Amino acid sequence: MTTTTLDNRFDNTGEDPTRRTQLILGDNDLASVTDKVCEPIELEASKTPRAWWVLFGISVTFLGVLGAMIGWLFYEGVGVWGVNNPAGWGFAIVNFVFWVGIGHAGTLISAILFLFRQSWRTGINRFAEAMTIFAVVCALVFPGIHVGRVWVVFWLFPFPDQQLWMWPNFRSPLLWDVFAVGTYFTVSLLFWYMGLLPDLATLRDRAKNRVRELAYGVFALGWRGSNRHWLRYERAYLILAALATPLVLSVHSVVSFDFAVSQLPGWHTTIFPPYFVAGAIFSGFAMVVFLAVIARRIYGLEEIITIKHLDNMNRIILATGSMVGYAYGIEFFIAWYGGNKFETFAFLNRAFGPYAWAYWIMVSCNVITPQLFWFKKIRTSIPAMMVIAFFVNVGMWFERFVIVISSLTGDFLPSSWDMYWPSWVDILTLLGSFGLFFTLFLLFIRWLPMVAMAEVKSVMSRGHLVGHDPGPKKLDRPGGASMAGVAR
Repeated sequence: MTTTTLDNRFDNTGEDPTRRTQLILGDNDLASVTDKVCEPIELEASKTPRAWWVLFGISVTFLGVLGAMIGWLFYEGVGVWGVNNPAGWGFAIVNFVFWVGIGHAGTLISAILFLFRQSWRTGINRFAEAMTIFAVVCALVFPGIHVGRVWVVFWLFPFPDQQLWMWPNFRSPLLWDVFAVGTYFTVSLLFWYMGLLPDLATLRDRAKNRVRELAYGVFALGWRGSNRHWLRYERAYLILAALATPLVLSVHSVVSFDFAVSQLPGWHTTIFPPYFVAGAIFSGFAMVVFLAVIARRIYGLEEIITIKHLDNMNRIILATGSMVGYAYGIEFFIAWYGGNKFETFAFLNRAFGPYAWAYWIMVSCNVITPQLFWFKKIRTSIPAMMVIAFFVNVGMWFERFVIVISSLTGDFLPSSWDMYWPSWVDILTLLGSFGLFFTLFLLFIRWLPMVAMAEVKSVMSRGHLVGHDPGPKKLDRPGGASMAGVAR
């Protein structure tokens, strides 16, 4: 293949190829990218990095704690939680909204940035998409265990039975959640799997034993990297990106309707849909940064997941954090401007009432801490971004806690007020949900490529490609199954 052909192919995005050099560092070519991404997957169990085993052991331990807490809940009942009257929603709904929010960054990176042809997404989109799926799995655990009478949980589903009066209330926003989150999970899963096909074929062709070859071959769906395969793949990928894009905006808007359509002061406000979406992207990107730093360190992918990728994500954290801070201020302004004494009291109670400590943790972590990203030195510092990303997720969890608990415990009638305090089961269930999330994530980076090889190769700069001899194999597309011969 001539240099001219390569130049033409990689310039078809309309982007100056000289600007792409910082997306892939080091003396890398097509084959070396394949080797670096596939090497962690092809390692024998005895050669898996010790850091992975340590993190996996900790995650599985907390996953076991989650299973034990759910089992105890089913045996004893929801009385083991801290919920009371009037706080019928506690940690379970706080955790549900938190985990749904974490799942937003993956689809945003994959779908919206893909439609806008942002080439920097290619190094981080794969594990961000995986993070989306695992976060939604964690989120779906909590509505299922929150119903209390788990033995009749099938009443939630709209199917006819002998008790016709037991059909779900389709006007309930809780049922809207079922459709919104279920659709989001399905489309995100298809989008993630579609992007995996070329890389699964590469792993199939590089497999050194029959079991791996069969396993990856089955899931690669017969991918051969032909022009016909690439044409259909690109069309399907574009369609799924177009379907996923409105879901980024709609799914957390629908979750916010759980609160906004109620009459409780502090919940009944039209700012919730955009406010929740901005907060979800904010926390999601913070989690992506946190995981990216850990994964690139464990598997030595600093030349593929570069500081440029992390810097761009930190800019988005800064932008969305500023939006969240603006929303906090607007809430107080509308409460004052609206002249509703109950609404005014609800927000003053958040800031200066019995849960003021949670409110100011939220403001400190979500508004003040991200402002450090105005400085490039901090945006490109690994320790600094890790600390800030951690505090952002802490702050976003407390945001959900403040929204849910403060309005429930202090509604219209002072005679019905009561304090809510989580029980030890609540706290261990929260920690256990992180165990589930990190267990799934660690299994993913061990057995599947955490970087989309085919997409990374498509944005490699001219300097990484000129003079590279692909050998006798046919090079239909950068990163297809035909690249397996180059890698070997």
